[in-house]
Amino acid sequence: MSTQDTEDRREYYRIDDQIALQIRLADSENEEDSLLFRLLGDLHLLEYDAQPLLRSVGEADRSVASYLKVINKRIDLIAQVLARDLLKEIGPARAVSLSEASIAFVDEHTYALGTLLSLKIALLPQGFGLRVDARVVEHRATSMGTQTVTVFENLPDATRQILARHILHKQALQRRLALQPDEDSALSC
Repeated sequence: MSTQDTEDRREYYRIDDQIALQIRLADSENEEDSLLFRLLGDLHLLEYDAQPLLRSVGEADRSVASYLKVINKRIDLIAQVLARDLLKEIGPARAVSLSEASIAFVDEHTYALGTLLSLKIALLPQGFGLRVDARVVEHRATSMGTQTVTVFENLPDATRQILARHILHKQALQRRLALQPDEDSALSC
């Protein structure tokens, strides 16, 4: 493998996704997050914190762990409904390219290289509400317009883990959907 190939390899997986995204200059007045945005963000940070505890409970008592998983799914369903209201606040879903370390998007504004942006992200359908800072590092011409490529800055580990879990979930879903036509044709034979 050449040195260039090694340098081109990405450290993180990247997916094409549909998310709600609100973009502001980091230097602009700090707008306070809505109660709904903070609630959805806190719910998912608490879920991240609870995962090791749920595994411990599962080792000790499977029925209690199963019950807690059902409660967690119920909370997730409520969060998904609340996320629909969040879309009214942040804006409609848009196509992005997302990894644990960066995000690329097409926007009506072109931000200068080096500009620090404050992004409000709602990962769909769960409605994970995340606020992240991202620095503009590149522009790419696409058929949809100019794509702005950014790199996250000062990203807390919990937020990175939420992004990683979301990306893995989306990849697994894409694989399942890609396999479905093959399964249907195999059944019809």
